[in-house]
Amino acid sequence: MFDKFRMKIEKNTIVSLRYKLTDAQNNVIEEPDSPMVYLHGGYEGTFPKIETLLDGQDIGYEATIQLEPNEAFGEYDPELLKIEPRTRFPEPLEVGMQFEGVPDADEESAEAGDDDADDEPLIYTVTDVADNQVVLDGNHPLAGMALRFWVQVEDVRAATEDEIENRHPEGGESFSFGMPNDDGDDEEEFPGSNLSSGEANPRTLH
Repeated sequence: MFDKFRMKIEKNTIVSLRYKLTDAQNNVIEEPDSPMVYLHGGYEGTFPKIETLLDGQDIGYEATIQLEPNEAFGEYDPELLKIEPRTRFPEPLEVGMQFEGVPDADEESAEAGDDDADDEPLIYTVTDVADNQVVLDGNHPLAGMALRFWVQVEDVRAATEDEIENRHPEGGESFSFGMPNDDGDDEEEFPGSNLSSGEANPRTLH
């Protein structure tokens, strides 16, 4: 019993972490009621700088840390802004809707999909809708932003062999700050397009 409370965060421990995410001006972006739970130790459960901060800490530890864009969701890439024919999308179509896929992928890339099986498809957000065209942005909504995290360790326990093998905590897919892993159940493929839609963006904070 007491060993649990003395357990330190180290590789192959399951960490329950409460957090608040703000921008560099301390405007709150996200402050969830329930903690995030992740497998510590380089399993891409959260940002590396966060893991480095938490390594060796135990229950009750809290801190505030700032991540620059290259340490969080990356710099804004204007090349990820796409304009597509509106006919490729389902109706009704609204600003803020999100789609998974690579709109400008050519047939050769699609046929060579096995070679790119490990590449995660981008999530495109509809930023403008015209009569005949749709503007899509493949950048994460927080790309280019410096972010501040307040974190507090709520629980630490040893990971099971299954959790280590699966690379995420039991009972759920890997979850990290703003990056819950989409299970794909809500995705739908659209005829004549390599885009698919989901109710939630697996890479956003909302």
